[in-house]
Amino acid sequence: MIFRENCFLQTHCTIMNKTVLTKFAPHVAAFLLFVCISFMYFSPVLEGKQLIGHDTESWLCMAKETIDYNATHNDVTLWTNSMFGGMPTYQISMSQPYNLIKYVEDVIRFFPNTVFNLMLYLMGFYVLLLAFRINPWLAIVGAIAFSFASYNFIIILAGHNSKAITIAYMAPLIGSVFLAFRDKRLLGSLLTAFFLSLAIRANHVQILYYTVFILIFLAVVELIFSIKEKEISSFLKTSSLLLVAAAIAVGMNATSLLTTYDYSKATMRGESNGLTVDTQNSQHGLNKDYITQWSYGIDETMTLLIPDFKGGGSGGTLTADSETGRKLTSLGAPDVNKIMKENQFPLYWGSQPFTSGPVYIGAIICFLFVLGIFLVDKRTKWWLLPMIILTLMLAWGKNFMWLTNIFIDYVPMYNKFRTVSMMLVATGFGMTLMAILALKEVFNEKTDKQKLMRPLMISAAIVGGIALLFALIPSLSGDFISPADAQYTGNNAFLKETLPLDRASLLRGDALRSLLFVILSAGLIWLYIKDFLKLKVAYVLLGALMLFDLVPVAKRYLNNDSFQRPRHIETLITPSKADNIILQDKSQFRVLDGTVNIFNDASPSYFHKNIGGYHAAKLRRYQELINMHIDKEIGRLFATFGRATSPEIINNTMDSLGVLNMLNMKYLIYNKEAAPIVNPHANGNVWLIHNIRVAENANDEMKLLGEINTKKEMVVDKLFASQLPAKLESDTTAHISLIKYEPNDLVYHFSSKTNQVAVFSEIYYDKGWNAYINGNKVPYVRANYLLRAMPLKAGNYDIEYKFEPASYSIGNTIALISSLLLILSLFGYAFWRWNKSRKRLQ
Repeated sequence: MIFRENCFLQTHCTIMNKTVLTKFAPHVAAFLLFVCISFMYFSPVLEGKQLIGHDTESWLCMAKETIDYNATHNDVTLWTNSMFGGMPTYQISMSQPYNLIKYVEDVIRFFPNTVFNLMLYLMGFYVLLLAFRINPWLAIVGAIAFSFASYNFIIILAGHNSKAITIAYMAPLIGSVFLAFRDKRLLGSLLTAFFLSLAIRANHVQILYYTVFILIFLAVVELIFSIKEKEISSFLKTSSLLLVAAAIAVGMNATSLLTTYDYSKATMRGESNGLTVDTQNSQHGLNKDYITQWSYGIDETMTLLIPDFKGGGSGGTLTADSETGRKLTSLGAPDVNKIMKENQFPLYWGSQPFTSGPVYIGAIICFLFVLGIFLVDKRTKWWLLPMIILTLMLAWGKNFMWLTNIFIDYVPMYNKFRTVSMMLVATGFGMTLMAILALKEVFNEKTDKQKLMRPLMISAAIVGGIALLFALIPSLSGDFISPADAQYTGNNAFLKETLPLDRASLLRGDALRSLLFVILSAGLIWLYIKDFLKLKVAYVLLGALMLFDLVPVAKRYLNNDSFQRPRHIETLITPSKADNIILQDKSQFRVLDGTVNIFNDASPSYFHKNIGGYHAAKLRRYQELINMHIDKEIGRLFATFGRATSPEIINNTMDSLGVLNMLNMKYLIYNKEAAPIVNPHANGNVWLIHNIRVAENANDEMKLLGEINTKKEMVVDKLFASQLPAKLESDTTAHISLIKYEPNDLVYHFSSKTNQVAVFSEIYYDKGWNAYINGNKVPYVRANYLLRAMPLKAGNYDIEYKFEPASYSIGNTIALISSLLLILSLFGYAFWRWNKSRKRLQ
């Protein structure tokens, strides 16, 4: 008897082991295949080369002071003075010590950055498709289709790492919510908490916001169907669990969310300061023109099917066989091949200011998406299709302004984000998912194959017909003329004629290319329907077709030439002669670098405390000051250089720069390879004033700031006037100076026989900066629109400013509690499943 029981157990264990191997084999194969594909695409990393995009380089410059401080101190700084006079590091580089999900990130960041990003794309969409009960082998095909869309690589090239990572987590997050609603409520909710916490941690709020759009459509349709099928109780239980999961995920990221929430209210995306004279920046949220500056053209939507429908990127190369190349040859230009390779031409002729490349999701995906309209079940189709249509129209922005206005004016948080064309991330996601769900129906053994023929032919005719139409008559898309063509005059005037012809040729070529892939993919499905292809062979061929369709287009923008050896990257940011001279000065001051785009370039921040910088969320008050005073003072300064006949004229102009001087601009770089101009009139780190002007409102404060001598007077809003003395006493021996500098800790020594008022050349931000005298917290006020000022009693003592935002410490506590809750929930679920399996075996 015992022998029989042992034999039974051994047989049962053997069967179970085989079942487990069979079950997990496709997933292991998928992972290994994704690793191979990722390294093949980014093969330069195997040679030790690296990719560094513009935004990655900008981040290095923004974060330099923070990184250096954190590497040499036991604490971390949450403030940097390297840009815009000073700002929190919340959106640059911030430690979240108690969000325990960071340890998961540490494990999965095993691969080089570019490979890691592509692996995340692939694995994320693969997990999504598994949640939709799609065969793992078909899920591999779907993951390839989603991941190799052109936009995913364009943002990697640009260095938009947080955006890429959030896009990657978007898919498994949506899959987890779907799983909770349709199949496994508890597991789906736990996975929702897990993936949502990772997505929030990636820190690209705009992509996360668009993900919520998708989930809202899903939830609404699930509610409608649950009411229709009398399953409202189940819907409410699932929704409640998902809300708990979301709360845990949000809690785990409380450190970043609370600090960002505090900061956002003071940024360009926050409430108005009441300043109405600044027409560029006076409303709640971002300016509509700013929000919609990058709007996808309605006709430009065709790039989803035909990549070079609008010429591709703003800068592109042509071949010697192009119209431009042939014209150069006829003009006797030497080595035309070299000229064409080394020169960038303005090939883009769409309505956006400029673009790095089109959003191309694939001709095959477009064809399968249309097929999905016929095949995908209603419950899934009716949350995907409306979402796709709405997000597509919102991506048109100013080209479809009536809808955009509604969302900017009435939809919460919509006016916080710019670049509405980014909404195409949601559009592309929905179209790709619907395309793969169409394939699920095609390859379902229960599907009547003969009923597939009609929708197959109709879909191929629609999508292929559109491609064929533009291949035959490219002029249907427009005149192929770009505003950038106007720059070509004189000997280059011929480009006004050749470039439109080349753009037409690019469109025609890509239209024929897309038509070919539609025919090949439709033909492959036809062969399967007619039983000429086995299922697994169809998967392999379809996956190969996806790669052949998408990879060459992605390679137009991110390819082997984009990589450099590490030594080249390290020399990207090197100090110039002007930088080296300034770096010898160890005092604290700010620099104005006139050789770069001052307020759209972070490179000076790598070496100096910068008047300008580059960041999408600068303080609103600083932006208003730029618009109303700083730009004008810079313009006046450089105009003086152009007409000055003596050093005295330049000196007088510098003395008149009230705002730049109060920002302690000591050096001006006008030529990187020349000595900087020293400004002897900078107000310094701190100074004592002799007179106070009280402003009635923001407009009055801004106006008075342009009238006063900032060395002797200050402007204060009437809200702060009661905290300041009505009359100031004179003391010629009074003195105050900065004696200790750390980005988050400033100490000043003050000495005076009478009461004084000091103005500090530091940005006013009361959501974290606290002031202390002899260890006791003391109040301070906002002066000169955005600086700090403090009334000081007579005496000889130190004043200390420390940056210690309450939102950071509170966030850390919430993050720790939420992290522990998720860990306990995961262990609890694992134990429940184990116990359930054990009981089944008994």
